[in-house]
Amino acid sequence: MTDRSLTDRTVVVSIDAGTTGVRSFAVDQQGTPVGWAYREFTQFFPQPGWVEHDANEIWLAVQATLHELVTERLPEDAVIAAVGITNQRETVVSWDLRTGDPLHRAIVWQDRRTAGICDQLAENGHLPTVRARTGLVLDPYFSGTKMAWLLSEGGVADNADLALGTVDDWILWNLTGGPTGGVHATDPSNASRTMLYDINTRAWSEDLCALLGVPRHTLGDVFPSSGRFGTISAQIIGGRLEGVSVGGILGDQQAALFGQACVEPGMAKNTYGTGSFLLMNIGPNCPPPTDGLLTTVAWDLGKSGGYAYALEGAVFVTGAAIQWLRDGLQIIERAADIGPLAASVESTDGVYVVPAFTGLGSPYWDPYARGTIVGITRGTGRAHIARAVVESIAFQVRDVVDAMTAASGTSLGELRVDGGAAVMDLLLQLQANQLGAVVRRPKVTESTALGAAFAAGLAEGVWGSTAEVLSSWREAERFEPNESKRAGDASHAQWKRAVEHSRGWAVT
Repeated sequence: MTDRSLTDRTVVVSIDAGTTGVRSFAVDQQGTPVGWAYREFTQFFPQPGWVEHDANEIWLAVQATLHELVTERLPEDAVIAAVGITNQRETVVSWDLRTGDPLHRAIVWQDRRTAGICDQLAENGHLPTVRARTGLVLDPYFSGTKMAWLLSEGGVADNADLALGTVDDWILWNLTGGPTGGVHATDPSNASRTMLYDINTRAWSEDLCALLGVPRHTLGDVFPSSGRFGTISAQIIGGRLEGVSVGGILGDQQAALFGQACVEPGMAKNTYGTGSFLLMNIGPNCPPPTDGLLTTVAWDLGKSGGYAYALEGAVFVTGAAIQWLRDGLQIIERAADIGPLAASVESTDGVYVVPAFTGLGSPYWDPYARGTIVGITRGTGRAHIARAVVESIAFQVRDVVDAMTAASGTSLGELRVDGGAAVMDLLLQLQANQLGAVVRRPKVTESTALGAAFAAGLAEGVWGSTAEVLSSWREAERFEPNESKRAGDASHAQWKRAVEHSRGWAVT
């Protein structure tokens, strides 16, 4: 336990290993950010629909950001009580436990190379079992088929030293000693995204491992999301964090749900990141599968607060579409330019962009969909396309909310939002209009990093309860609907027409 007399100097650090970069982030006991550092890493696209990362580059980014945070960004007398980890969830790392060497580039959650494996599993009648045990669907998004591909086609051989895991596991193992005693483990929020974890029994499923050909011994232990996973080794950033507890691990979207104080059933948040992920807390009881949506473990807070499940809608491409405007079409120079450009026109003049670059996620689950632009005329310009991309984000989130409200029979009263694109007032106003609900942006929008810090700090006594943690949530702005429901429904109906043009495109 942390000495509570030191709380005026106590900070908790979270390592937020996202899809495009790593952020190390520190908060004080009031949940106020006190320092951070960030590094991007390389995106590899070896074939259409394939996305990979260099696991060593991710680890180097972790070390670099931790070093910068600890040596340059924090007060000299800061006492680091604990470290939490949050991560891009379904991305798979394979490595040798003896040498520490990655055995293949990490296969990223966006990657679609295993669509054929998923199709074959569905044809063989396994979808009902997968849905019932994991809450997931048969889609290449999830980790299990990526692991199966590595073992069958990726040149990764099964042996006693093989480790397969998500990015949190890879970082934890390296932080706690790597080949000399590193902890090979994850938490239920990440394990529940693999297609190998039974969310009813709350354990790895031997049957699912056998079905996908993933040896059980290659997977790490599953510990509570808030609790001591291990301590940081003396080899990390010159020993400056030696002995500090890794006290919490949460998948990025579950961490954002926790950081947004959505601790009561029915509360929901949306994170506008590379993709968009809308989660609704549904409490401690695991429900049956819901069409178009995922059921996932929200967290296991252990002694600090118990177990919770969430309904989730996963939209694969939202912020990534803004990056495409910047890097691919060069319509904008910086991501921040999207808001002013999109706001420079009052409408898209009938243009719709469906950014199905890697297929469609919830509620469609179509890995063969591809990006589509419809409604272009001779008068279409950069601003119309930019606004159509912004509108596509709001439309996709509405698709998920519509599925959730249909499944639960309960309308959404408010949506808490975070992530990079949540700074865009135009997007949040469009979102409020599409949902017919209040959208609330918090003062601290780094909810993912905040949630991981809270989980770690709870484990080490920095915060005494979830109520103490969550009292720090503060609203910065709110957006009320300012157009008629009829207008919102009409534009959404046109969006649905555009979606139909994108579906099944890659099927040969």
